[in-house]
Amino acid sequence: MRSRVVVAAFVLSALSWAVPAFARGSVERGMKVYAAQKCAMCHSLAGKGNVKGPLDEALSKLSNDEIRQWLVNPVEMREKAHAERKPVMKSFSTLSKDDLDALVAYLSSLKKK
Repeated sequence: MRSRVVVAAFVLSALSWAVPAFARGSVERGMKVYAAQKCAMCHSLAGKGNVKGPLDEALSKLSNDEIRQWLVNPVEMREKAHAERKPVMKSFSTLSKDDLDALVAYLSSLKKK
């Protein structure tokens, strides 16, 4: 658990120069949503989490709207992308709008430039 806190602190400090001040709160909240929803059980970011589902490169290819669509309509997006990874990702359409927006903000902040 402590290593997650250290990684989270590092990511937040690294993002502080790249993310406008008004968006930092959303990114921080999104990081918490990512952890609370246990996304790392199936996905990895910067080598942390399940290496069978790396998100780093995928995020850099997706628009913010496409990230949102993967979260709320994973079956449709899976078909569109011809993805074959199993199990199929669950839908996060039941998240509150604020949590979903924050999760998209967090994932978008990790895009490689």
